[in-house]
Amino acid sequence: MTTRSQPRPITVFTPSDASAGNTNAQNLTVKEVVARLPEDQFHVTMLCDGSPDPRLSVRRNTRLVGWTKRGNTIRLLRHCLFPPPDIYFFPRSGPLDRVFFNVRKRMGLRTALITYIVMAMDAVTGSGMIGRSIREGDMVFGNSKHVAETIHQMFGVQATPIYDGLDRRYYFPVNNKDKARQEDAAPVVLYAGSLQPRKRVEIVIQQAARFSGLQFRIAGKGETEKSCRDLAQQSGCRNVSFLGHLSSEKLGEQMRQADIFLFPSILEGNPQVLLQASACGLPCIAMDLYRSDYVVDGETGFLVRSDAELSESLDRLIGNADLRRCFSAAAIRHSNRFDWNDIAGQWAAVFREAVARRQFYDRQRAS
Repeated sequence: MTTRSQPRPITVFTPSDASAGNTNAQNLTVKEVVARLPEDQFHVTMLCDGSPDPRLSVRRNTRLVGWTKRGNTIRLLRHCLFPPPDIYFFPRSGPLDRVFFNVRKRMGLRTALITYIVMAMDAVTGSGMIGRSIREGDMVFGNSKHVAETIHQMFGVQATPIYDGLDRRYYFPVNNKDKARQEDAAPVVLYAGSLQPRKRVEIVIQQAARFSGLQFRIAGKGETEKSCRDLAQQSGCRNVSFLGHLSSEKLGEQMRQADIFLFPSILEGNPQVLLQASACGLPCIAMDLYRSDYVVDGETGFLVRSDAELSESLDRLIGNADLRRCFSAAAIRHSNRFDWNDIAGQWAAVFREAVARRQFYDRQRAS
């Protein structure tokens, strides 16, 4: 009696960081996906700059390549060429990606390029390596319907939306006892994200100046932190707290202590932080420019078209506890649609299809 041999795992390389402390949204996405890929079906290689996510350090068929002060491109490139992986997943815009793209093209490598775009495309965001990864990708995906539409509009490439999911270890609603106690207090307004020009954190401070009796909290770090602190001081905003960079656990705690999530950024894809806040029961106010699928306008929060609408929406939520409660319950329900287990299953299916397409192409060339 003969037994059928087990097919070899699909090999996946991704230039993503497996370290536990890296809370960059793109790296969080890859860590959540890889942690859920079947170990016997997928061998994954990632870089790791620090202590690894414990789920990845114990995952079989996972290679974590340590990040050092120099020589990383060459060391990582070896894992892309000897032998080439079946899948190169989620390319970025670094020197490794550039060199690998060139070698792949010149040598005709069989590696399938799976591109995932997390920013709405325009003449600026779609330039350079990002644009190249779309044009040369075997399969291209966006993290929202809107992002997928902008990819098609700019490049003529058909992109499919695959959403980011929710890490329920950290992002969940407050219990009923804490909620009742919280509703008796003045509402707390929270912003979370990097501090950079496109995020417009100064808008949060301007709103804090209008409501001196309420607490406004800012979680994150970045290049505009000093100017934001200066603005808060100049505006006499003693009600603004700068919390600095927070781990996922600490951010979830801050979200459960807040009542409204204010996110005035004007350039995004589909920000995970809006989903995280919704899962914690926060009504969100964000700009409509990027049409986030994590916020249902008028049901779980507000997607606004101007700064004037942003102010009006904040006024409504601050002044109406019943509206906050209604939006909070709807936001929690809506967040349940975005489960990492389901989403990781979608990516596993994508990887299998990409390999099958390559094998079919090889057979066609050989015949």
